[in-house]
Amino acid sequence: MSDAQPQEPQIEVRVGTARITLLGTAHVSRASADKVRELLETHAYDAVAVELCPSRYNALLDPDALARMDLFRVLKEGRASMVAANLALGAYQQRLADQFGIEPGAEQRAAVDYARAHHKPVLLIDREIGVTLKRVAANIPWWKRFALFAGLAGSLLSKDEVTEEEVEKLKEGDILETTFSEFAEDRQDLFAPLIEERDRYMAARLRQELTANPREHVLAVVGAGHLKGIAAQLQQQPDDVDEEIRRLEALPKPKRWPKLIPWVVVGLVLVGFGIGFSRSSDLGWAMVADWVLINGALSALGALLAAAHPLTVITAFLAAPLTSLNPTIGAGMVTAAAEIYLRKPSVGDFGRLRSDTVRLRGWWRNRVSRTLLVFLFSTFGSAAGTYIAGFRIFERLAG
Repeated sequence: MSDAQPQEPQIEVRVGTARITLLGTAHVSRASADKVRELLETHAYDAVAVELCPSRYNALLDPDALARMDLFRVLKEGRASMVAANLALGAYQQRLADQFGIEPGAEQRAAVDYARAHHKPVLLIDREIGVTLKRVAANIPWWKRFALFAGLAGSLLSKDEVTEEEVEKLKEGDILETTFSEFAEDRQDLFAPLIEERDRYMAARLRQELTANPREHVLAVVGAGHLKGIAAQLQQQPDDVDEEIRRLEALPKPKRWPKLIPWVVVGLVLVGFGIGFSRSSDLGWAMVADWVLINGALSALGALLAAAHPLTVITAFLAAPLTSLNPTIGAGMVTAAAEIYLRKPSVGDFGRLRSDTVRLRGWWRNRVSRTLLVFLFSTFGSAAGTYIAGFRIFERLAG
């Protein structure tokens, strides 16, 4: 595939006494990486700003960091879904690399490598990817959220090659926005957290860095989709920069009512048991049997679909009816802990995690990603079982 395209756009902005050259790049273009090297080799810049957050920067410098991930801690802290989403997102982007021989983010790596080799400061100006993903999730209704991540998961099933048109879309803008928009019905839902907020954030971070350490000339390497937005923000009269950053880094406040739903369901189920036993012990025990069989069977089915160890499947069946009556402990946590104990992931599993998850079968072959699937599938199964069994209980009461 040819990289022939218009010259990478540049905008120069003055912030106080400093000059900032904003270079708009394509995250999947070799030409953009070459342009970064060309500009830096002029030695005209005393600092380099990159569209990276600390976690992505560390991953760039230390690609083996996944091998040191504490899987049990990830599960305990409720980050399993976020890690799985990150892996699925990375898998989609890696398809581009495999198909076209293009490494996403090569221009950022070129900027970082050159700056480090020549002892130039590297300014990390992008917002943490985890914060951005959480703000994306908060900005769309739950059904669109499910469709978005289902689309990401579905991309692993697809064997269709990425088209030239899709690659050109990636060259036009931001890689996160474009990747997500492939699976979103309404791009406007994604624009605010993925583009507009990050334009403001990166402009604020540049101002913050220049206030802390005045520079003469900074090269800022950003995606072409952010170029005009960042420039416009830098040209405006600045507000309180630190407050702006705090505001844009704030995690969405979780709504209280969704957390109350499981407790309400548990309360209704227990009331149903009480009414059933008050009518007859046979009815009461029939309702308990419905609860155990439906909840346990669906959670076990989820574990089975994730190719869990046979004892993990049994654990799912036994644990789900109990954990569903205590919303502070999820069935997925119990089944994942059992899977880790029975099939402890090796160092090699962690080391191969990113490459294995590019293909669907790799998610089941790698013990780390398979544990994530056990957690997610058994959790979904138990959640479905809770509601189905609940309806069954009240059908018996109404019958």
